[in-house]
Amino acid sequence: MTVRSKHISRAFCCAGVMSLFMFSGVAVAQTSVGPVAIDAPVAEQFQSVAADSRVVAALAAMEQNEPETIAEQIRLTEIPAPPFMEDVRAQYYLEQMQQRGLQDAYIDSEGNVIGVRKGTGDGPLLAIAAHLDTVFPMETDVTVEFRDGRYYAPGISDDGRGLTVLLTLLETLNAHAIPTVGDIMFIGNVGEEGLGDLRGIKAIFRDHPEIDGFISIDGSGLSSITAAATGSRRFEFAFTGPGGHSFSAFGLVSAIHAMGRAITKIGDLETPVDPKTTFTVGTVRGGTSVNSIAADAVFELDMRSNDANELAKLEERAKAAALEGVAEENARWNNNGEITVEFRLVGDRPVGSTPADSPIVQAGALAFAAVGRELEELRTSSTDSNIPMSMGIPAITITGGGAAGVSHSPEEWFSPENSHLGPQLALLLTLSLAGVEGISAPTLQRR
Repeated sequence: MTVRSKHISRAFCCAGVMSLFMFSGVAVAQTSVGPVAIDAPVAEQFQSVAADSRVVAALAAMEQNEPETIAEQIRLTEIPAPPFMEDVRAQYYLEQMQQRGLQDAYIDSEGNVIGVRKGTGDGPLLAIAAHLDTVFPMETDVTVEFRDGRYYAPGISDDGRGLTVLLTLLETLNAHAIPTVGDIMFIGNVGEEGLGDLRGIKAIFRDHPEIDGFISIDGSGLSSITAAATGSRRFEFAFTGPGGHSFSAFGLVSAIHAMGRAITKIGDLETPVDPKTTFTVGTVRGGTSVNSIAADAVFELDMRSNDANELAKLEERAKAAALEGVAEENARWNNNGEITVEFRLVGDRPVGSTPADSPIVQAGALAFAAVGRELEELRTSSTDSNIPMSMGIPAITITGGGAAGVSHSPEEWFSPENSHLGPQLALLLTLSLAGVEGISAPTLQRR
């Protein structure tokens, strides 16, 4: 069986996509792949791309070369890259881009690695990214171990897999000389995790307003597309007061006591189930010693929602709860000293979405069908795609294939079972959006 019949025709038939092209001699306007309705012109364009002999050969090569893809994944994983300390991994990633044909790739002022593969015509600019940073501190042991068919290491999946798929995609496009109509910007970005606050992608869209569409490759698996963005607001609530000796100054207001009152009040807040809206006090710190009335205390609050209005309401209520806690602490000790609270914004990820009928979502769904995987859902999550989604730029986040578990844990693992399907999906999606010269126009439109 040829690669085309194995990976393309069978998958299309199973998905019902072939019915788009002709039914009793009449074109069918629309069908569906999982939760996504597919328009006939998008499906026709996708089929033209997937049937091209160079693309078929590239898909076969990706499967054959998957062992080297995994070897690269291991090399990348073993380079520590905590938030704000991605420099060494970024330099390595730059070298890998350059070795794969992007000699003009560079590291920008924010620390992002950027390289552009030029198209052949006046097409769109598609950006495709994976994040360089992990959640783990620099001293974490990131040595990869292979046990029972799995690779274990912090960051092996998130986002060691995405970074590697991006390099494999670049290498395959050049090795098989597939000319795209649109330009493709390859990005290894900083600052996706934690207090990185999407700073890398924020800088990309600040500096490159000409981007017409965006794909993020994040983590492992192959069952869903992220097409909507969970927003988040993260604050430090910082309490300050006079402080004093626990015995001789007893009766003085305490920053820690005020913080405790505030946390209790925030913990009693109720939020809607739909749209899902959440909060948590993630860290606390403060005080000088066990026998001191605290002069300072800080907690970090994470608030998230799939709805911008609900997120704004939650923020207002949380701040009001903290002010009530301060007032109660001051009143409790008859205003013997004064506690104040300052709200410091440390994270802002906007809400957004890409419509299910957008060509970028349709092309993603068709790519799932083409590699023989079921698209189970369109997800809402917090990824680098938050930024373009919030700006109205077509964007989705996909995963890199294989399987993974216990992400953000020292026991994070990656399984390579059928992992070649991840790079294959990324290739088909990218070529559909950017178009193939002489074969098809891009489905991604210039803005």
